[in-house]
Amino acid sequence: MELDTVIREVQTALGITADGKPGPITWEAIHEHIIGQHALSVQPVEVTGGTVDPRSEACIITLHPRVQPYARTLVQRAAAAGITIEIISGLRTYDEQTALYAQGRSKPGSKVTNASAGYSNHNFGLAFDIGVWQSGKYLDDSPLYKAVATIGIDLGLEWGGNWKSIQDQPHYQLRPDWAKDMPESTMLAELRRRKDSGLAFYA
Repeated sequence: MELDTVIREVQTALGITADGKPGPITWEAIHEHIIGQHALSVQPVEVTGGTVDPRSEACIITLHPRVQPYARTLVQRAAAAGITIEIISGLRTYDEQTALYAQGRSKPGSKVTNASAGYSNHNFGLAFDIGVWQSGKYLDDSPLYKAVATIGIDLGLEWGGNWKSIQDQPHYQLRPDWAKDMPESTMLAELRRRKDSGLAFYA
């Protein structure tokens, strides 16, 4: 099925103009339909288990145990909505983050992150990145990333596409309860302290 046909069907079901174009009105309607309904429920979102595709699993097993089922559920629920995604990045060591940060700076290539070692949720296994596939082809830029975001947010994940400074649509992270109202920089400082002290990230 073609993407514009899928979008028209979604728009029709939501009662808005079915033009096949995923503009702001469409995304607002999707958000209201999914997040609005969830907001009325006092029941926690059920996070499913099981396994997903091998590439995703290879990344998922590097994540903190609390995050792993969220990543699997996101893949499963996206598939149920007709969107193929894979988890393409999970835990990064400090050394891996340093090498990634150097790209486009002291090393060849384009910049892919503004976070140095210890300043990314990936360094603590609390974050992962997704890739969207359509007809077996990887899409690095697609409105489908926003469609997946409605599912991720509904699960309780924080989406990088909502960030104010640098938007990162493939990025998801599970913020600890104790950091609910903290600025990102304050939370990361506490995560670094806990890592250095051998303390639990979610306790």
